[in-house]
Amino acid sequence: NLGNSLSELGQHELALAATREATDLYRALVARSSDEFLPDFARSLHNLGNKLSELGQHEPGLAITREAVDLWRTLAARNPDAFLPGLAWSLHNLSVGLIELGQRDLGQREPALAATREAVDIYRRLAIRNPDEFQPELARRLNLVGIMWNRLGQPEPGLAATHEATEVYRALVHNRAKLVYEIVGEWLEGRAPLPPAVAAVVGLEAQ
Repeated sequence: NLGNSLSELGQHELALAATREATDLYRALVARSSDEFLPDFARSLHNLGNKLSELGQHEPGLAITREAVDLWRTLAARNPDAFLPGLAWSLHNLSVGLIELGQRDLGQREPALAATREAVDIYRRLAIRNPDEFQPELARRLNLVGIMWNRLGQPEPGLAATHEATEVYRALVHNRAKLVYEIVGEWLEGRAPLPPAVAAVVGLEAQ
């Protein structure tokens, strides 16, 4: 959208204004016909929370992100398959915002951990259905949980979360290595075309 494009160009104030305008528009549309525009409104709230945080407006950003989380939670209760990823996405943003505040207010660290752990639980469920898409996100969130437990002075659960993240990464590497082995094997046996990644190897044609 326009706000994200402006952010990529470093025009953060203009990006915030554009995202705020889009959010206000979706809010008005939801007031007229909530079901049709609720997902777009939730995404717009998510983006607005990000833009506010990028400009150092952490508390207003958190308020908007909490609104996004509540909305995604409502949507996910109706249709988990479609909207659980959005809920996990916004929970992660909420935890990051709380971590930022936690640098100054230690009381925000436990709520940040709670939001991250909820996101981890959702990514576990999503990874069972779609490992390729969601296992990397699960590993990243587990790493974050480990860091946050350590900051709370509880290294044992922190180590357990980091160990689980390592196991998830190990499974990803194994599965992708197996896939590459099978693809290259089919090519060597003449049952499939040369894989693009192999064809891109410099000097291969000279072999």
